[in-house]
Amino acid sequence: MSLARIVVKFGGTSVANVERIRQAARHVKREVDAGNQVTVVVSAMSGKTNELVGWVNESSKLHDAREYDAVVASGEQVTAGLMAIVLSEMGIPSRSFQGWQVPIHTDDAHGAARITEIIPDELVRRMQDGVVPVVTGFQGIVPETGRVTTLGRGGSDTSAVAIAASVGADRCDIYTDVDGVYTTDPRIDPKAKRLNRIAFEEMLEMASLGAKVLMIRSVEMAMAHKVRLVVRSTFDDPEAPQIAPDGTPGVPGTLVCDEDEIMEKQIVSGVTLAKAEAKITLRDVKDKPGVAAAVFGALADESIVVDMIVQNISDDGSVTDITFTVPDSEYDKSVRVLEAARTSGAIEYARVTGSKGGAKVSVVGVGMRSHAGVAASMFKALADKGINIQLITTSEIKTSVLIDDEYAELAVRALHTYYGLDKEDA
Repeated sequence: MSLARIVVKFGGTSVANVERIRQAARHVKREVDAGNQVTVVVSAMSGKTNELVGWVNESSKLHDAREYDAVVASGEQVTAGLMAIVLSEMGIPSRSFQGWQVPIHTDDAHGAARITEIIPDELVRRMQDGVVPVVTGFQGIVPETGRVTTLGRGGSDTSAVAIAASVGADRCDIYTDVDGVYTTDPRIDPKAKRLNRIAFEEMLEMASLGAKVLMIRSVEMAMAHKVRLVVRSTFDDPEAPQIAPDGTPGVPGTLVCDEDEIMEKQIVSGVTLAKAEAKITLRDVKDKPGVAAAVFGALADESIVVDMIVQNISDDGSVTDITFTVPDSEYDKSVRVLEAARTSGAIEYARVTGSKGGAKVSVVGVGMRSHAGVAASMFKALADKGINIQLITTSEIKTSVLIDDEYAELAVRALHTYYGLDKEDA
């Protein structure tokens, strides 16, 4: 009798060569041997997608996006076939599925498609028959045209979560090269601790603020469909006893789940860092209805992502200063867009100033909802280290500050210690 229905996803580093595919397959075998029904979702081997993209660009800079997808989607096809071969060699009945064979339906935004529907009947039937389907992540098909699509950055995580939701999985295990979600980047602070559990909202904030463990789209989908995620390492011993981070029998790694499943809510669960943040200020902007829409609409039209925004209105209300951040790589383009908008008369302002090389440090935690003064204490902790704050933004469960890059890692370590995240019981 089946104990659970599980979707397991392996990223590029986890399937970088045949030996690593065998290591990943041992994790699948452990779940099957435990009586669970399993579907596997795979990425392309590490580096293969970039190689395929390079070939497309070498062939033609102005290529057809539909043919781009046809080429790039082949990376996952190779991995899925190899994984099915390895599982079969281990005595586990398996069969590879390309996205269109499931089928996974998407819209027709080639290169960055979104999943519209998954028909899970075939996957469910195979699992019930004791077969492990191995599905290509990152791809689907446009039902109206029959063309293969790719889902863009983080597409395999998104595929796995969507499949888990469609088959009614008990959980979705995301295997990667780290063994869970940490309170901060261990490379910055060696005292960082692995979290036993983290709420969807916290994970979403941390992913958007610089944490690279999970892609934002996959977390959004998991939260919307209540799919419990587990972040765990492919390189753990598949034969080792399954012990949860709190020492109890269970699944190793970090569980990303609904806030209701977390009994003890930390005031702050994590500290994140995003570098290469550029600051831009429009001075003496003519203050009138629609001015903000004109500024940020012009940037949006050029696909420039704006992050932190602060507006200061003059005493008489006639002009305002608008300050915001963009990635360093978008700084020069942003300035050109704004200067063009002033020349055309779309925006009236005196001058534009700015600088590259800022760092955004954020503290995140669902416990912040019920605790006053978290932002104030953050500012004090930074002031005690002599760190000047340039910009501040807050939400219900996060506070972010922009500071000079040279103080970034000091700030992370200071806040990590200040909120007690480096304690043994954190």
